[in-house]
Amino acid sequence: MPARIWFITGAGSGFGRSLAQAALEAGDTVVAAVRRPETITDLIATASGRVTAVELDVTDLPGIEAAVAETIEKHGRIDILVNNAGRGLVGPAELMTDAELRDLMDLHFFGPAHLTRAVLPHMRTQGAGTVVQMSSQAGRYSLPGVSGYSATKFALEGWSEGLALEVAAHGIRVLIVEPGAFRTSFNEPGVLRFSRRSEIYRNEVEPTLTALAGADGKQPGDPDRAAAAIVRAVNSATPPLRLALGSDAAETIAASLERARDELAEWESVTRGTDFPSPVRS
Repeated sequence: MPARIWFITGAGSGFGRSLAQAALEAGDTVVAAVRRPETITDLIATASGRVTAVELDVTDLPGIEAAVAETIEKHGRIDILVNNAGRGLVGPAELMTDAELRDLMDLHFFGPAHLTRAVLPHMRTQGAGTVVQMSSQAGRYSLPGVSGYSATKFALEGWSEGLALEVAAHGIRVLIVEPGAFRTSFNEPGVLRFSRRSEIYRNEVEPTLTALAGADGKQPGDPDRAAAAIVRAVNSATPPLRLALGSDAAETIAASLERARDELAEWESVTRGTDFPSPVRS
C-alpha cells in the first residue's frame, strides 16, 4: 500500500498520539495538528521526517483553512482526516451554561465539521479519502451528568451519517468511532471538566461524576489497541459506518439499542395510528 498522509487533530496525547504512532508504523506520514507543538517533539525526533507539526486549535476556523492549505502545499494530498480533539464535561443539564455548551459544541462539532469541509474538495479531486470522526459510546445514548457532552457527539454522528451517504460516490468513506473507557488523558483533572454542582441533582449526577473522576488510570481500554482497530477499519475495503471500541462500549450500546427497540415496539400502535386513515376500497 502506498504511503498515505494522515491529518490528525489532538495528536499530542491519547487516541491521537496512538493513531499517529500506528500510522507511522504502517509507513505513512502524519500531519499532527496540536495546540502545543512541543508536546510531540519526541515523536518528531523518532519519525525520520514523517511527522509535521501544525499548530492548530480546532475552534479557530481561519486557522483550519491555513492548516489545510499548508498541508496540501507540503504534501500534495490528505488521505485520512482524523477529527480527534476533544474533552469531557460533566454537570446537570439545567445548570450547564450557554457558554459551556457552545464551547463544547465548537470543539466537538463545528470545528470538526469545518475541518471536514475544508478537506473534502481535495479528497474529491483525489477520488479517494477517509474521514474518521472520533465520537464516543455517549454518541449513542446519554446518562445523567453528560447531557452536554452527549449532545455534541449526537450532533457529530448525525452530521457524519448524512455526510457518508453524500460522499460515497466520490470515493470518500466516513468512519464514526465510538470508544468506551480507554486509558487516555480524558479522565484527568483539567481535561475532564465539571460544570456547577448542585444538591438538587446530587443523587442523579454525582454517581456519574464520581465514576468518571475515579476511573483515571483504571480504564479497561488500551488506546494502542484502539488505534490498531481504527487502522484496520480504515484499511478495509468495506469499513463500518460506526465502529464501537471496548467491551464496555459493546455492552452499553447493545443495551441502548435493545431499550430503543423495546420502546418502539411498545408504542408502535400509537406511532402507526397517527397516519391519515387509508381510503376505503369498494
